[in-house]
Amino acid sequence: MKVAQLLHAQGYSLQGNRKTEEGDDHPDRDAQFRHINRQVKRTLAKGAPVISVDTKKKELVGNYANGGRQWLPGKKPVKVQGHDFPRPDVPRAYPHGVYDLDRNTGFVNVGTDHDTAAFAVASIRGWWRHEGRRLYPATKDILITADGGGSNGPRLRLWKLELQKLADTTGLSISVCHFPPGTSKWNKIEHRLFSFISSNWRGEPLRDYETIVKLISRTATAKGLKVICRLDRRKYPTGRKVTNEEMQRINLKRHKFHGDWNYIVRPRSS
Repeated sequence: MKVAQLLHAQGYSLQGNRKTEEGDDHPDRDAQFRHINRQVKRTLAKGAPVISVDTKKKELVGNYANGGRQWLPGKKPVKVQGHDFPRPDVPRAYPHGVYDLDRNTGFVNVGTDHDTAAFAVASIRGWWRHEGRRLYPATKDILITADGGGSNGPRLRLWKLELQKLADTTGLSISVCHFPPGTSKWNKIEHRLFSFISSNWRGEPLRDYETIVKLISRTATAKGLKVICRLDRRKYPTGRKVTNEEMQRINLKRHKFHGDWNYIVRPRSS
C-alpha cells in the first residue's frame, strides 16, 4: 500500500498495453493513402462500386468464452468451457467481409476450411452474385481496397489468378489498391463493419456455425448498416502453386504509382 502511494505521488498509475505501434512507416505511406482516396472518389463519381475487403480474425466454434459482456439476469452468467486451447480438431470459422463504401452495407462469407486467396475471391464473387450485380447492373468497373497481407495480399499469385477468373466470368474490370504494410486498421471494413460485428456478439459463445451466421446477420447500426451473411462449407486447400505461365496469361496492368500495390485486372478476350 505504501509503495502504491509513493508511485502515485511520482505520477505513476496502473495502465494496460495500448496497441498503437505499427512498425516503421513506409516512405510512400502517405502518398499511397492519397492515391487510394483519389481512386475511391473517381470510382464513386461514376457510379461504380468501391468495396473494402478483408478476413476477420478466425474464431473457435464451440461453447468457448467470447470476449465482452452482455446483459443477463443477476448471477446467471452463460457457462462455457473452462479452457479453449485450439486443438486441431476444434472447428474454426473464417469470416471474410465485403463492405460497400457507398451504400454502407456488408456481406460476410463465413468459411469453414482455410483462409486462402481462392476463398477471399470466392467471397467477393458471392457478394457480386447476391448483391453487387443487382445494385450496380450497368457497371463495368469495380474498385477493391485491401490490406497489404493475408489472403488478399499483393504478393500472392493466387489472389491475382483468382481475380482474373472473376473478371472473365463477370466481365468486370477489377481495380485493386492495397494499403501499405502495417496500416490495415485504416481499411474501412475494420471500423465500419468488423468492429460492429465484434460488438454485436460480445459475450456470446459461438457454439456453432449457424449461431455465427445469425449473429453477424443481426449486426446493424444507427447509421443504417445492414449485413448479409452466408455460410461457405466448400474446401479451399492450401499449397496451390501458380506457375509462371499462368501469371503471364493474367491481363494485369499496373498503375504508374506503386504498381506492386495498385493494379487493374481486365477480362481476357475470348
